[in-house]
Amino acid sequence: MKPIKAGIVGTGFSAIAHIEALRRVPGTLVWGIAGRERAKSEQVAADMGIPRVYDDYMAMIDDPEIEVIHNCTPNALHYEINKQALLAGKHILSEKPLAVTSQESQELAELAEQVNVRSGVCFNYRHYPMVSEAREFLRQQENGDVFHVQGSYLQDWLLYESDYSWRLDPELNGPSRAMADIGSHWCDTVQHVLGKRIVEVCADLKTAHMHRQRPLVQSATFESAEGECEEVAVSSEDYGSVLIRFEDGVQGVFSVSQVAAGRKNRLVFEIAAGQDEVAWDQERPNELWVGRRGQANEVVLKDPETLSKRSARLAHYPGGHQEGWPDGLKNLCGDFYAHVREPKHNRSYATFAQGHQLMLLIEAILCSHEDRRWVTLLKE
Repeated sequence: MKPIKAGIVGTGFSAIAHIEALRRVPGTLVWGIAGRERAKSEQVAADMGIPRVYDDYMAMIDDPEIEVIHNCTPNALHYEINKQALLAGKHILSEKPLAVTSQESQELAELAEQVNVRSGVCFNYRHYPMVSEAREFLRQQENGDVFHVQGSYLQDWLLYESDYSWRLDPELNGPSRAMADIGSHWCDTVQHVLGKRIVEVCADLKTAHMHRQRPLVQSATFESAEGECEEVAVSSEDYGSVLIRFEDGVQGVFSVSQVAAGRKNRLVFEIAAGQDEVAWDQERPNELWVGRRGQANEVVLKDPETLSKRSARLAHYPGGHQEGWPDGLKNLCGDFYAHVREPKHNRSYATFAQGHQLMLLIEAILCSHEDRRWVTLLKE
């Protein structure tokens, strides 16, 4: 099998995660890297054994040997890089969000429909075995319709006023932070599990620290800053809660926070459906809780011998061998490259059209908070 050659745009946390994931996907080869600073790109290439370093992303896109582009850059760069990759006929897997405005994401979604390439957005939580099992459980259970949905996505990496990241800069990140960064993950995961879209929102957002200490020397996401700092104003939200309604009338609520002490990366959803309730916690990724009234609750463990066929394909080790975040990203990449290799592959990754819908959702949340009212999503 001839390997598919990939190029990575970016040198930060997401870029390294993509490189490591691709090393575990058969038939793929990380062939090149392009970052903001060539010296940093050369260092990553040397550390990770990547053959080629490019001066910029256009040089990578123009290389006929590169077949797939991985866009692992700050949010404000997503639109232009994604657009240029599509125009060049390159397959593109973009970190989320797809863009920073719905006008940009709509253009990308429409362009993706016009060109003969694969285009996906990195919403990786839908690729966990037990998330898939929750989806299969709800499809097969015969106890009734979904009543309601609830959940949260909590982190603490921006708890202190001295915590800083490029994500706090609206010029690099866009107008929304916690909702666009982690709220979008929660929404995509739940929409995927239910097979339904959120169509109305009522949001209440809050900024915990109106000012933060920005280091004069930039640090990577999740890294502690050191050295001299300057005080800067913060305009994006640290946390928030959103009432939601799905297209079939199902109601729900979720909260996100990046200032929740002790919570590192806790995406949780609970879905009440007839006589059963299913719940999943990303910090306990190999378990699916099933709640019942009048009989014992159940914890379903990740085991490819007992999971549904679809979910078992996402579990690569026997029961008792734990799999988590890196494995979900590997599954996403495997799904995407299977579609690159075989156009008839039944993909499950998020498309540019779905990335656009989530951009509309984030903008509706911001509008709802600003206007203090329910907002119906514009139809894409």
